[in-house]
Amino acid sequence: MKIRIVAGVCVLAFSSSTLFAQGGDELVFAPGEDDRFNWQSFEAFSSEHDLSGQQLTIFGPWLSEDEELFESIVAYFEEATGASVDYTGSDSFEQQIVIDAQAGSAPNVAVFPQPGLAANLASQGHLASLGSETADWVAENYAAGDSWAALGTYTGEDGTDAFYAFPYKADVKSLVWYVPENFEDAGYEVPETMEDLKALTEQIVADGGTPWCIGLGSGGATGWPATDWVEDMMLRTQPPEVYDQWVTNEIPFEDERVVGAIEEFGWFAKNPDFVAGGPEAVASTDFRDSPSGLFSFPPGCYMHRQASFIPSFFPEGSELGIDADFFYLPPYGERDLGNPVLGAGTVFAITSDSEAARIFIEFLKTPIAHELWMAQSGFLTPHTGANPEAYANEPLKKQGEILTEATTFRFDASDLMPGSIGAGAFWTGMVDYVGGKPAEEVASDIQREWESIK
Repeated sequence: MKIRIVAGVCVLAFSSSTLFAQGGDELVFAPGEDDRFNWQSFEAFSSEHDLSGQQLTIFGPWLSEDEELFESIVAYFEEATGASVDYTGSDSFEQQIVIDAQAGSAPNVAVFPQPGLAANLASQGHLASLGSETADWVAENYAAGDSWAALGTYTGEDGTDAFYAFPYKADVKSLVWYVPENFEDAGYEVPETMEDLKALTEQIVADGGTPWCIGLGSGGATGWPATDWVEDMMLRTQPPEVYDQWVTNEIPFEDERVVGAIEEFGWFAKNPDFVAGGPEAVASTDFRDSPSGLFSFPPGCYMHRQASFIPSFFPEGSELGIDADFFYLPPYGERDLGNPVLGAGTVFAITSDSEAARIFIEFLKTPIAHELWMAQSGFLTPHTGANPEAYANEPLKKQGEILTEATTFRFDASDLMPGSIGAGAFWTGMVDYVGGKPAEEVASDIQREWESIK
């Protein structure tokens, strides 16, 4: 992900009284209790697998609360199989996993927040194929399943494509945040199409208000929020195949379809009537401060497009669903592109093959492996077999429904591009664009940078 932020919106949905001690480990929810959970899938998995005495090592990017949450799920795998699991988290995961893989000391399973890194290791022969049957399972059991199967399919060292990475734990970026009271007072309704969203934007101006707050500031990473906008606009103006070609530079950055997506972002960000402070303020406003206009009186803005983590920067005590809410960034009604969702997440790959590693991937297919994290915090899933009622609260459930109603899911494009592009030229190019540089020139500059690294 561009920036790792632990969202503080959703608190853990359990208390100490629900802890269930078994074999020295603490299980958050007692097996068999709470009918939100598919305990049958847990019991069936347990009856089929015995890994007593076997060790499993897992390495990933999660620390602190995320590490504790993941380990709470791992505890059920240990309970079901008798295996012993050692998870290690690191804020230098991306560098360390490469070192370990090349040294032959990789863990059994690695958790990748960047599929592009997993793809690189697969091409070097450091990942074990999960098999076509697992790819088929993902395609059949995840909403927009073909998208998720493609996300974990890479070209191996032998030059053939195979499924290497199992997607588990997703984030949604295609969200627009607003204050329900402001909408109600002004008589505005949540738009269902992009045409409606643009009409609402113009209506707010006609009523004397400012529709949008946008901030691109992020220190050395300034510009990244704009890349999310452009990625969302690519998915709403072009078929997903074009998005994929753009990510790999099969079509150049200066292609008219890419330029068109940049200008779609510009329709919102470069009109001085549409954005708080005008275009001059967009690049200089820190993304963490940019939602503040939603909560001022009178409203400094009515809408803010940002990923699911942004409530961490809302005023203290803000209650989602009451003080603030969100809606899905809608598609164009006039285009036949379904309901695309832009997001991020993690994929699990086997970096040192073992029976326990294979069975752990099987565990991630069970509804219970999803529901147990859904009921806590910070977890979304496209698994259509998981019970949406297991989500800890309504905002999480609503975001989960956006995932399960998606017809297309695509991972953040800039995270899939080479670092000097996705975390360099693309970021700075968007700042230049908001500052007044034409989209065609910005796109040409980014393409020249891409050519220079080929």
